[in-house]
Amino acid sequence: MKKLLLTTAAVLVLAGCSSLPQAPALQALYDFGPQPSFEQRQADPARTAIETQAPLVLAGIRTSGLPDGSTPIFYRLAYADAQQLRPYAQARWARPAAQLIQQSLYTQLSDGRAVLEGQSGVVRALATGANPAMLRLDVEEFSQVFSDTATSQGLLRLRATLTEVTPRGEKWLAQQVFTVQRPAPTPDAAGGTQALGAATEEAGRQIDAWLLRQGR
Repeated sequence: MKKLLLTTAAVLVLAGCSSLPQAPALQALYDFGPQPSFEQRQADPARTAIETQAPLVLAGIRTSGLPDGSTPIFYRLAYADAQQLRPYAQARWARPAAQLIQQSLYTQLSDGRAVLEGQSGVVRALATGANPAMLRLDVEEFSQVFSDTATSQGLLRLRATLTEVTPRGEKWLAQQVFTVQRPAPTPDAAGGTQALGAATEEAGRQIDAWLLRQGR
């Protein structure tokens, strides 16, 4: 009888332990990985001329297509409800998406030209007597889009506006929308972040080429 009571008590203790709240699973944190060291482009007349001009000022990136300070990794199910932007439950960006995009583009655009950031950059450039170009970027879409349950793309769409800053104000120069998609290697957050990082890198190359065509 004593042995039976001890066995029953042990079962009750184990049952009680199983009913305790479980620690929440840790969220996986993602960024774009180590930034590649971009090879110096071969000298050509267009780039040599750019390097001798006033610096480019990169304004803080705006995210009209994302909540401010957003760290969730978003995806869309194009085959089910493409209008709904869904966040992954157990994964997020290590920093706000706008900061990751800004850092990646700054690294690329500063390869071959002087790039300053924000209003302080404008002040510094004007103090030297130069009229810098200002590049404003507005992210309209930054998500993993599933065409079916196994196939997805990292989609980045942003609007670039280029102006010239003078002591009297800004002069509009050009504007263009860049839309870049890159395939995700896996249908999950890990694959989506790889695809979005690759899309951001390609957008940087396209914006760099566009700026060169504008003589910046």
